[in-house]
Amino acid sequence: MTVYLEHFGLRDAPFRLTPHPDFFFDGARRGATLEALQYAVLHEEGIVKVSGEVGSGKTMLCRVLLDRLPPTVDALYIANPTLSPEALLHTVAEELGCPPQPIAEARIRPIQDALISRHAAGRRVVALVDEAHAMPKPSLEQIRLLSNLETGQHKLLQIVLVGQPELDELLGGSDMRQLKDRITHHFRLDPMRPEETADYLRFRLHAAGYRGPDLFAPTAVRAIARASGGLTRRINVLADKALLAAYCQGGHAIGPKIVATAIRDAHYTATRDWRPWLATGLAIAGLTGAIWWNLHRPPAGLPAPPPGAPTPPATAPAGPNG
Repeated sequence: MTVYLEHFGLRDAPFRLTPHPDFFFDGARRGATLEALQYAVLHEEGIVKVSGEVGSGKTMLCRVLLDRLPPTVDALYIANPTLSPEALLHTVAEELGCPPQPIAEARIRPIQDALISRHAAGRRVVALVDEAHAMPKPSLEQIRLLSNLETGQHKLLQIVLVGQPELDELLGGSDMRQLKDRITHHFRLDPMRPEETADYLRFRLHAAGYRGPDLFAPTAVRAIARASGGLTRRINVLADKALLAAYCQGGHAIGPKIVATAIRDAHYTATRDWRPWLATGLAIAGLTGAIWWNLHRPPAGLPAPPPGAPTPPATAPAGPNG
């Protein structure tokens, strides 16, 4: 158990890394994504894809989705992305309670029969494939073939692919176009903005039982947002380390110095701020404009052309015989 819980009046660790549905933050478009994902799964909307950077909260989203599916839905959670096509079929057949078959090709029919039986009983089956970006292409092709299982009017197996942005690149290949065409919904978890990071920290503390003024100063929140890149896993790591540092110092308020210590301890590098680059870009643009004006301004003694007048073509300097 985290040592600082009693110090801050917490009943649970607020920034645990293990996904827990009670700590699901529905801000930063997470709640809207979950609702859209639920709708797609329950209305037979074909294959669904969820992508996001490492630590963006994909696993948490999946856990909450599985937790909130109605009892008439049977969920198959495939956590091992390195399965071969044969092993993938074996896993699905085993989850559905199909009798073992000697060869992979013979497993398709029992899987289809099991799905038809569950559909007739008013049940839906959802297969959620985590870390799909690491799945071999032949196994992804097997996923496509499984998505073909249907009755005359209904899909028998709803498939959700969850992975890092590399999944988008993988599906962009010409040899994956058949699978890509089957994907009807694409959801992406973007990093949180600084103001969303503040709401996230506040929510997690409240979910863990904290009742009191904000522990993290605005400057500390901005430092966490910058160093974490808005990724929830990094936010959790930094917030946990900051709380521990404040506890060791006997204090409660968390300012930028404590967060700086947490960042150093986590070996995170603050993400580059875009504002200096914008200033540099504006400076370069201004310098370019000044150079252009010096090259094209009229000779001394001539009046400058009125605004909006066309610029006369540049004349080459006369040669020695000109």
